[in-house]
Amino acid sequence: MSDFSVTLEQLNDLLTDERGFYCWPTKHYHEVYPRIYVGNAFGAMSVTCLKRLGITHVLNAAEGNSLMHVNTNAEFYEDAAIAYHGVPASDTDHFDLSVFFEEAADFMERALAHKNGKGKVYVHCREGYSRSPTLVIAFLMLRQRLDVHTALATVRHEREIGPNDGFLRQLCQLNQRLAAKGDVTKSGS
Repeated sequence: MSDFSVTLEQLNDLLTDERGFYCWPTKHYHEVYPRIYVGNAFGAMSVTCLKRLGITHVLNAAEGNSLMHVNTNAEFYEDAAIAYHGVPASDTDHFDLSVFFEEAADFMERALAHKNGKGKVYVHCREGYSRSPTLVIAFLMLRQRLDVHTALATVRHEREIGPNDGFLRQLCQLNQRLAAKGDVTKSGS
């Protein structure tokens, strides 16, 4: 299974431009995988925008009311009939986001199955740069059986992202666990 091992440096190389710089997202949200959007708090707070996109589910990867969080909840989206799930994650290298990988993947899977397979999910944090793309990458690994390199490249192809090194390490660990169980396929890399 050694060909499934990926280093932190290899993942960071995927996140930077040809000069080695990280880029900031150019829009409030991007569709990074069919019917999965990664975005920021601005997009999450605009119920009108979410409805126009046809969003049926919102996953807040930064639930809370500090400056680094986005203070929304199920009641915020209730009138719009948008299902909500919150993850109280902090964007720091030492925060263990991996404990939320399965529940976030379950929520995204239910979202996509909604309305006879026509549901759409908006996954966000404050900037749509670190926490939310990490959860989407984990979903692609857990439910679409992509290896970490392919999953990260898929999201990065559509949106400028920069998960912190702690989150990237957690994705590498998930990759190793899935590869050891034979639950990941290497595709396109």
